[in-house]
Amino acid sequence: MAVGEASFDFYPVPGVRLAAVAAGIRKSFEGSHESKAHDLVLLEFAENSTTVGVFTKNLFAAAPVQIGKAHLKQRDARYFLINSGNANAATGEEGNQDALRCCEAMAEVSGVSYAEILPFSTGVIGERLPTEKIIRSLSELFGGLDPSKWLLAAKGIMTTDTRPKIASRRFNVCGTTVTITGIAKGAGMVQPNMATMLAYITSDVICTKDLLQDILVRAVNCSFNRITVDSDTSTNDSCMLTATGKTLVDLGDPAAQELFLLELNSLMQELAQGIIRDAEGATKFVTINVEGAPNRQVCLDVAYAIANSPLMKTAIFAGDANWGRIVMAIGKADIDIDVSRVDVYLGDVCLMRGGAKASNYREVDGANVMAEEEIVIRVNLNSGDFSDTVWTSDLSHEYVKINAEYRT
Repeated sequence: MAVGEASFDFYPVPGVRLAAVAAGIRKSFEGSHESKAHDLVLLEFAENSTTVGVFTKNLFAAAPVQIGKAHLKQRDARYFLINSGNANAATGEEGNQDALRCCEAMAEVSGVSYAEILPFSTGVIGERLPTEKIIRSLSELFGGLDPSKWLLAAKGIMTTDTRPKIASRRFNVCGTTVTITGIAKGAGMVQPNMATMLAYITSDVICTKDLLQDILVRAVNCSFNRITVDSDTSTNDSCMLTATGKTLVDLGDPAAQELFLLELNSLMQELAQGIIRDAEGATKFVTINVEGAPNRQVCLDVAYAIANSPLMKTAIFAGDANWGRIVMAIGKADIDIDVSRVDVYLGDVCLMRGGAKASNYREVDGANVMAEEEIVIRVNLNSGDFSDTVWTSDLSHEYVKINAEYRT
């Protein structure tokens, strides 16, 4: 069960159509999907749209990641072809050929160049992509394209997710209405090293490729690159941003760019936090703020040391205010700090002041915070002016069960 409420409202983006079908690729996860779930998704973009992306840095980057990056260098994308249930990763040259074959078949159905089609996959690693299932579903998929099918597409890219992740913004730029809508998936194998498992964000603005790439990287670094479920970076991580150019708003204008980036950051943080709220087996949503650091990397080193500690995460699941585990996690980070200056808070409760247990700390106060669904851990190193935030989940029995049974 995901933590907290989620909105599934959205605004269609001019120049974008979507479709999803059940091709029989994905297995059903009990309690999360019906047996014939949608597992093949198509996004179509208007001609002259601009697409950029950031991809996993995992050395075993999946075949669709490799093919997609190559295609993106040649042409702007007209279609994203996305399957769930099979990652097409660690499949060698056969995996590349499978991804290419699907692109070529989609090109034949849609009438565009195969290089204008970007493939994406998510699911089990190390198994051949069921290309025949995909190819025989393409005509139905193409025929179902519709600008309103955002939520269906969000459901179609899910694997162990229990609910879709969708976010949307509509705002005014110099008298013109601009829309941004995005979907994402991810629940486990999440500590992105560029983006998240899969994320697709679109807008109707005008933007050059270089500028759009810069905007995406900046937004990713304060959203998808600030989350962790289990410290594992997927082989298939991809985060894409497409500008269809269907409005007259050009992000080359500094004022328009500033407004757009503000809204984009907000939307991408909503999607990233949605992944943590729906993390495998999650019962708690945890915000870790580190401040007073000499540089940003120290903030992240400390935050991730806490967020990825199995001992810390199991204590959070149990509602155990064992603040010594927070101290342990801070201390194992590979940083140079004066521990005698460190303050630690659980919510508004001070656990440690000046490197030792706070004189007025009571166990019952810490336990009351730990009993909440949403928890904030704040660390002040008192050694500088930098701060940053990471979001994570707890580690429950259900997480172990889901991953133990993932292929069975």
